Amino acid sequence: MTPKVVALSFTVGAECKTSRARAGIMKLPHYEVKTPVFMPVGTQGTMKGLLPEQLESLDCEIILGNTYHLGNRPGTVILKKAGGLHKFMGWNRALLTDSGGFQMVSLLKLAEITEEGVKFRSPYDDSEIMLTPEKSIEIQNCIGADIIMQLDDVVQTTFQDYNRIKEATERTSRWLDRCLRAHNSPNEQSIFPIVQGLLNDKLREQSAKDHLTKDVNGFAIGGLSGGEAKDDFWPMVSLSTGILDRNRPRYLMGVGVAIDLVVCVALGVDMFDCVFPTRTARFGCALINSGQMNLKHKKYETDLQPIDKDCSCSTCKNYTRAYLHCIVTVETVACHLISVHNIAYQMNLMKTMRKNIEEGTFPQFVQGFINEAFPNGHIPSWVVNSLSSVGINLEKS
Repeated sequence: MTPKVVALSFTVGAECKTSRARAGIMKLPHYEVKTPVFMPVGTQGTMKGLLPEQLESLDCEIILGNTYHLGNRPGTVILKKAGGLHKFMGWNRALLTDSGGFQMVSLLKLAEITEEGVKFRSPYDDSEIMLTPEKSIEIQNCIGADIIMQLDDVVQTTFQDYNRIKEATERTSRWLDRCLRAHNSPNEQSIFPIVQGLLNDKLREQSAKDHLTKDVNGFAIGGLSGGEAKDDFWPMVSLSTGILDRNRPRYLMGVGVAIDLVVCVALGVDMFDCVFPTRTARFGCALINSGQMNLKHKKYETDLQPIDKDCSCSTCKNYTRAYLHCIVTVETVACHLISVHNIAYQMNLMKTMRKNIEEGTFPQFVQGFINEAFPNGHIPSWVVNSLSSVGINLEKS
């Protein structure tokens, strides 16, 4: 008898005794991913400035692609012919695709939202496209990502109209049912529902509890990181992780700044994605524990140190701040070199958190990270309050 294929299995291997942080293994059809994990974003099947083999050398285990853009270009015909996005882009590890729902916000002027789905005017050729829950899943089945997202009704995080937020939250649950019915590859691909509700705790609780009743392998937390105040952001993350099943992975969408990653791992999040590391590289900014190093600044003109002497990436091994200062925002290779470092930084941050969770020293790691991030001792109140809510009480350095 042929054993049943499992699209995703998740095992929590270690938990912080103080906070909600945990380290786990997520086994997917294409790769085994260690959590907590940061997923770099390759919107159209490519990481800006990096080759797939470089991502592998940086120990990147899973990346993200965009359903809306991939559905437009190259389109499902060529993706089917190529055997899916893994083969089309030459990526051998895990893939996650979003649903296209975020484009309701980013391309709002081009979109019309109804119960049927979202009608877009293509930014490529001005043609009309109807993205329904069924169509989103059809495209994602063609892409072949290990984890795929339901189509959700996305509202700008700072939006104030309660009736529209309630409509979007409840529609997201209805669209989830349509996505699950349309899914043709449940043994190879896992659909994650997306918890919505924006900053309304009652609606977010309702959404999370609705999704818990579904036969799914993991959950996403959406509707955040869209410009809201941090004091509004973290309670919604905490509320969501407090409800969602501890035995399934929890993915917080669109979060990638280091302090946010550290806080949200403490709050119980396992997975993150963001364009931030490569986008900020294009502006000449390198990631370090104290924030960002703006290499355009004149003070780096004669600085012959690497970006970070403790970083083992190829950029830090071979190039100085002065060299990078000379070429940032002028030569495309600068974007490439800083992107290598920034992705290495994110991977190392997640690896360090996993190690400290496993060794039982996560609270001490958090304290050390905060001391380095805020050397003047002026720690933002949202950081103090969010960490205190899960038992990590910070001391000023």
